[in-house]
Amino acid sequence: MDSRIDSPQMSASPLPPLPFELAGTKIGPGYPPYMIAELSGNHGGDLNRAVAMIDAAVNAGADAIKIQSYTAETITLDHDHPDFRVPDGLWQGRQLYELYQEAHTPWSWHAPLFAHAKKRGIPLFSSPFDPSAVSLLESLHCPAYKIASFELVDTPLIAIVAQTGKPTILSTGMATPAEIDSAVTTFRHHSSAPLALLHCTSSYPAPLAEADLNTIPWLQQQFSAISGLSDHTLGITVAVTAVALGAHIIEKHFTLSREEGAVDAAFSLEPDEFAAMATGCREAWQALGRVRTGPSPREEGSLRFRRSLYAVAPIRKGERFSEDNIRSIRPAFGLPPHYLNQILGQIALRDIERGEPLSLEMFTPQSAATATTTQQG
Repeated sequence: MDSRIDSPQMSASPLPPLPFELAGTKIGPGYPPYMIAELSGNHGGDLNRAVAMIDAAVNAGADAIKIQSYTAETITLDHDHPDFRVPDGLWQGRQLYELYQEAHTPWSWHAPLFAHAKKRGIPLFSSPFDPSAVSLLESLHCPAYKIASFELVDTPLIAIVAQTGKPTILSTGMATPAEIDSAVTTFRHHSSAPLALLHCTSSYPAPLAEADLNTIPWLQQQFSAISGLSDHTLGITVAVTAVALGAHIIEKHFTLSREEGAVDAAFSLEPDEFAAMATGCREAWQALGRVRTGPSPREEGSLRFRRSLYAVAPIRKGERFSEDNIRSIRPAFGLPPHYLNQILGQIALRDIERGEPLSLEMFTPQSAATATTTQQG
């Protein structure tokens, strides 16, 4: 059985999560989905390009920018053993050290990137991959943190991040319920700061058949945390669908151009695609609305076109109502259709013109009284 469903006993509270604030923006129930543009290594080793990516993401409707804080030395070893090579997939055959050397965002870039994001009025935060990265980010007043899926089992790192007291997002790719529970428990043991969980499929790109978006409401229910999606599928369909299932956060890799072939470009969105995703997600959230019965404000004007009882032929005083002279038709200015069987056979108290809506005063007092009693009941 799928371990995400066959869940062990959880330590989390069943209480629904409350919205939280990240750099002045509310995230959670009652608020639009929070759209994060992940720059990752798509800057291609060019600081100017990273700055241009921030500008493009702002223009595409992102709510926040995310980077990754590591160096090749802090995330792996410079070693040529097969253990240190990617066996398959997008980066097949590449040495981990060489791959991360290409993809990393240099320490020296962090300050100018934070400064440029501030200038553009958008929060920038990061995924730290070791304690030295947390120290660097704290010195730059990083407003929030993200723990990547591959680091979810690194509970000492989670504890260090938790102790900053900043809102934190955990990605849950590959994780079993027990591993998620351990990460959540670790964070909450060290901090009362807001916590969000992102469902994720750690495949690059991720196939639609493995998106398993029903995990999103499950995460929120099981762990009493704001839930969302870190999406590695191609296109925008999965992200928009996730919002319809209750995702409050959408994170998507961002690139200026896939053709330039940066390390994560193959599964990243270009600016116009990110803009379409952001619009689609916000429209999906708006369409969810609330639980409602009865007419909406825009439906009020349509009530007049419901059916009601009308004279469809002239009826003279003393004549009986019959299927030949009254019917249920549109519009709705006459008696509701459920009076029909009570009126048939009754006697008209006055002349009634064809096209005139029926009312209780038009037939015998006895039947009018019966109809009134029925209506009140």
